[in-house]
Amino acid sequence: MFDPVIAPSGTLLGLLQRGRGDGTLHALTAPREEALAALDTCVRQDPRGDWHLENRSLYYARLYRELDGPLGGIEDHLFGADDLLDPEESRTGLALAVLGHLGSYGRPEALALLRRYVASGANWAWALDELAVREDDRALRTLAAPVLARFPETPEGEAELTAAARGAYEPRPWHLWASDPVSPHAERVRAALERGSFDRWQRQLTPTGPRPGWSVPEILDWARRGLEENGNDLHAPAARCLAAVAGPEDRELLLATAREGADAPRLAALRHLRDSADPLALDLLAEATATTSSLVADTAAALFEGTPSVAAVERARDFARAPGRLGAAAGRLLALRGATRDTHLVLTALRTAVRDQGTADPALAPLLDGTGRLGIVCAAPVVRHVYRETSSSHLRGRAARALAAIDPRFAAGFAVECLWDCEESTRELGARHAETADSRVVTQLRRLAADPAEEDEVQTAVRGRIGPDTAAA
Repeated sequence: MFDPVIAPSGTLLGLLQRGRGDGTLHALTAPREEALAALDTCVRQDPRGDWHLENRSLYYARLYRELDGPLGGIEDHLFGADDLLDPEESRTGLALAVLGHLGSYGRPEALALLRRYVASGANWAWALDELAVREDDRALRTLAAPVLARFPETPEGEAELTAAARGAYEPRPWHLWASDPVSPHAERVRAALERGSFDRWQRQLTPTGPRPGWSVPEILDWARRGLEENGNDLHAPAARCLAAVAGPEDRELLLATAREGADAPRLAALRHLRDSADPLALDLLAEATATTSSLVADTAAALFEGTPSVAAVERARDFARAPGRLGAAAGRLLALRGATRDTHLVLTALRTAVRDQGTADPALAPLLDGTGRLGIVCAAPVVRHVYRETSSSHLRGRAARALAAIDPRFAAGFAVECLWDCEESTRELGARHAETADSRVVTQLRRLAADPAEEDEVQTAVRGRIGPDTAAA
């Protein structure tokens, strides 16, 4: 999947791509055709930098509902030739999730598109999961035939069927098919489910990882082979195993590995030494951040940042002015665990990160959290800049929480648009802080209170601002 191209934040498309509340507010006042074109672009070209972390589907579905938008653009996206050429779920997942929400909002044509896609689309399993929580039993039973037809009745096909049934996020359709007394597919689905359960049980009985009796060298070698042979970074589980078997006699080997070992064993040794509070651990982590291996350098910086000791905070004050990974990690550690005396270092780290890495860098998250935790009021301008410009809705939520703590204008400003944000935690923040003197706030609070698709945390915050009589008005 290519990195998304994000339009400027001052445009309607840019606002909608970011999932900002202002995007919805502007779309509702823009010419309808312009708003629908921008909305279709967002759904067909997923704008999220990390689609596992960021939400957009409910946000876009609500706007389709408000605009009474046709679904032709989504249909073209799902059933075009690209579905054969690019079957990755990241290409169609957002569109399928939007259709699922629209089905919940009473758009039967959305559910019809999902059923059709289950029968012929590459990402059919996602569409089936969307239907699993929205369709009745009768409609789901009709999908057994097209789904089972995807798997030839050969050993390879049965293995693929077993994997599909075992990996289903929503198992309801599979159990319906297995228990259907009149379906010719019931026996085959039951067998697949039983094989899946047996395979899981067998894997539990035959683990491939470290076993009792393994020595420190064997654990380190297991971590090395995992990375070099299979590309799996196993340093974290290896470090947990080391905690169980390593003794004082193994310290010299672990120190040598932490200085000069292969990548995975080196990281396992570094993590173990840090977790066991070895007196040399912080020095070794600092050295590792300057190595030529980006895996070792980045992971060492993250390990230093996550060190919870008082000694690490003291060392971070020394390292915070250092260039490169070590200084940046020290600034993030101080943001998470520093004291009021560290506000200047945290502010400098925040400004440097925004200047050098931009507003979408995930490393901004702890700096934004620390800005709010330490109450760095003078950081409000740069945090507002992150809020407006970042393409990451996750980071925008962090910026909003920081502004709620440091910006006296937040309640009458950004908190209002937060009520329409794509992220539930940001909508919850808006519900707790937005000034109700703005008539739009009361109206939106009522809508959120009445929307069955809204998350419980948001509705709890809404109920804290309006009474039952107001919600029903």
